[in-house]
Amino acid sequence: MQHEPWLALLGSDPRPWLLESPEPAARWAALTQLLDLPAEHPEVRAAHRGVLDDPGTRDLMGRLGRWGDDTGASGHNSPRYQPNLLHLLADMGVQAGDHADVDTVIDDMLDHQDEVGRFLAFGRLRGGEPTWSALLCDTHIITEALIRFGRAGHPAVARALARVEADLAETTQGRAWPCVPEASSGFRGPGRRHDFCPMVTLEGLRLLSRLPSASQPHGLEAAARVAARAWRVRGEEQPYMFGHGYRFKTVKWPTFWYDLHWVLDTLGRYPRLWSGAGADPADRGAMAEMLACLVAYNFDASGRVVPRSCYRGFETFSFGQKKAPSAFATARLAVVLRRFGELTPEIVAVNVLALGSSKGGGGTALPPRRSSGRAG
Repeated sequence: MQHEPWLALLGSDPRPWLLESPEPAARWAALTQLLDLPAEHPEVRAAHRGVLDDPGTRDLMGRLGRWGDDTGASGHNSPRYQPNLLHLLADMGVQAGDHADVDTVIDDMLDHQDEVGRFLAFGRLRGGEPTWSALLCDTHIITEALIRFGRAGHPAVARALARVEADLAETTQGRAWPCVPEASSGFRGPGRRHDFCPMVTLEGLRLLSRLPSASQPHGLEAAARVAARAWRVRGEEQPYMFGHGYRFKTVKWPTFWYDLHWVLDTLGRYPRLWSGAGADPADRGAMAEMLACLVAYNFDASGRVVPRSCYRGFETFSFGQKKAPSAFATARLAVVLRRFGELTPEIVAVNVLALGSSKGGGGTALPPRRSSGRAG
C-alpha cells in the first residue's frame, strides 16, 4: 500500500488492520474508499457479499419496515428514521438491487412528493397525529437516498433536484438553505427565519455532490463557505440547536446528525473551498482546525477509533459500543482524513487545546476525554 500524507496524522496506518477486520463493511469501505479498488475487483466483490450475508446488515434491513409506517414517525436525528438507516446501509456497502426490502422502501419514497417537488415523509408536526409532510431536512435526505440507490434518473428525482436548487436562498449568513416552512401546516423548525440551517445546508451540499459536475448548480462553493463559517464564528454565533463544542467534536455513532464528521464529510467533497488559488485562507484554516479536532477527539494513539458516543440499539455493532476500537468507525473517519491530505502539515500544527470554545462556553475548548497523542 502506498504511503499517503494523511497517515501522518495517526499513530499508525490503520489500513492493514481494516483489511483484516472481521467486519465486511469495514473491509468494503477500506477497499473502495481508501484503496480505490473498483467494484469488480475480487476482494471488493467478496467484501460486498460479506456485507449482504452479515447478520448485522440483515438486522438493519429488518428495521426499515415500510415507508410511512410507524417506524418513520421519528425525529430527523433518530436512528429509527428510515432515511438514516438507508444511508447507514449505503455506507456499509449495500446498493440498489441488493435486497428487495430496501428497494421497496426506496420505490415507495418516489410515490410521495408534493406539488412543488419536495419529497414527503411521514411523521408528527407539533406533537400532532402523524401525517405526510415535507421539510427540507426530509426532502434533502430522501433525495440523496434515492440517488445512492440508483434512482437518479427517475422523473420524481429530477423534480426534487430542481426544487433543491430553487430553495437555495440568501440568508443572514450568506447563500445557503434556510428552514422553509412546511407547505400544508406552516410548521417550521426552531431558529431565526432568515438564518441558514446548518443541517439542511450540509444535506443539500452532500446530495448535490453525488451528481456529475456538469449537473451541479452553480455557486455551491458559496453555500459550502457558509457551512464552514459556522465553525469560524462559533464564539460569537450559535445556530439554534447546532453547537460546536465537545459533543460536536465527538462523533456519535452511527453518524446521523450534525457533528464534525457530517461537516467534514460534506465539505471534503468541495475541494475548491480549501484548495487551489481561489481558496480563502480563513476557510483553509477552519478545515485544518476541525480536522485536528476530528483526530484528537475520536482517534486513539494507535490510529483507531474507539466510539465515545453511541445511539442505543446498535450494541451488537462495533460502532455501537465504547470499549474497543471499531473498524467501521475507523474506516469512515479515515475516508474523511484522506480527502484532506493536502492539509496535513497545517492539521499537525493545530493545538486543539488552544482553540477557543463555542458561544456560551468558558473561553477555552474542553480537552479530549482521552489523549490521542495528537493534541498539539
